[in-house]
Amino acid sequence: MKTIIRTTIMVLAALLLAIPACEREESGTGPAERKVPGVTDSEILIGSSLALSGHAGYLGTQSLRGAMSYINHVNEQGGVHGRRIKILSYDDQYDPPLCVGNTHKLIVDHGVFALFCYVGTPTTVKIIPLVNKAEIPLLGMFTGANALREPMSRYIINVRASYYQETEEAVRRLVKDLGLSRIAVFYQYDAYGFDGLKGAELALKKIGLVPVATGTYIRGTLDVGDGLKKIAASKAEAVVMIGTYEPCAKFINTALEIGFRPVFYNVSFVGAEELARRLGGCGENVFVTQVVPPPQSPESRTLLWGSGEYIDLLEKYFPDEKPNAVGLEGYINARVLVEGLRRAGGSLDRERFIDAVESIRNFSLGIANTLTFGPRDHQGFERVYFTRFKDGRFKLVTDWGRVKQDLQAQIRRGPDTSE
Repeated sequence: MKTIIRTTIMVLAALLLAIPACEREESGTGPAERKVPGVTDSEILIGSSLALSGHAGYLGTQSLRGAMSYINHVNEQGGVHGRRIKILSYDDQYDPPLCVGNTHKLIVDHGVFALFCYVGTPTTVKIIPLVNKAEIPLLGMFTGANALREPMSRYIINVRASYYQETEEAVRRLVKDLGLSRIAVFYQYDAYGFDGLKGAELALKKIGLVPVATGTYIRGTLDVGDGLKKIAASKAEAVVMIGTYEPCAKFINTALEIGFRPVFYNVSFVGAEELARRLGGCGENVFVTQVVPPPQSPESRTLLWGSGEYIDLLEKYFPDEKPNAVGLEGYINARVLVEGLRRAGGSLDRERFIDAVESIRNFSLGIANTLTFGPRDHQGFERVYFTRFKDGRFKLVTDWGRVKQDLQAQIRRGPDTSE
């Protein structure tokens, strides 16, 4: 009896194993030919959801065009291992629910190989569960959110430095180099702003300080009045600003109009070039940290021997656009994407791609810091650059002693009533 039962079990097990094998043979997708989402013999389909319109539309548009400048170039050269890269992008208008819906559509309906070039914290952090569940690579996001870094996910690959790194370096410069101690925080009231606020608070705590005041605005509005009133009343010497270009510009311009003239510091997501346009000629004490140096700044030339390709390709494929830091970051993200695809080889799948990115060490992209990843390190860059608004644009800061002298001279002159 035991022999009969044992034999029956063995037959059933063999049948169960044979059925999927037969199905694979009949469909022509055996182990050596299994289908990888978004990959054919001639194409790799990549999905993106980002702000292409609305109050963060500049950031999404420039990120995508910077990336497409390099991807178009690669495709003209024949692609990667004979496959051209196709980017399927949806506009999420910097709206989290719309971003989630777009991402679900990209993964389920379109079956993209990977996700790429997302923009913003409140949108991108909402798709983390989708990314981990689908085990799909997400690479090159225009956000420094800590939630995309801790806990580390195998499928999330950050290229840029984090907001914590930006705010920590900014606080250090404000306090140690400029001698300021009364620091306030103005932030967007959502996941992006909370992340920046926490980073600023942690940085201040390390040197025994706390914000002298905080002020907020709601994402998608220009209601900065209440936040400005609270911060101005605190007599802050510097304001750490975690927002987008339009409300931050309004905050700065309105502050100057009422005679409140602290140092205004913004994290990179503000979009320096668009902020500069909205400031007009005002705002000498406005600073922005960048995760890449400004591509056209004369002070950057020794750091940017490789940015010429970005500038040339942008002019070729998008002749109406001017080079900018947001676009340069998008271009660099595309370089990382392509390098990962190249290293993964012709037998491409998602796991091989992740392994390939993790193999990148000290990879030069033509800026001062090289790019390095690893199995326990999914952030490529660590360096933060400082830029200062002067003569209508943001220029690389190379001499903090000079900046301090300028601030002291302004204090001696008193309020500027010419504006």
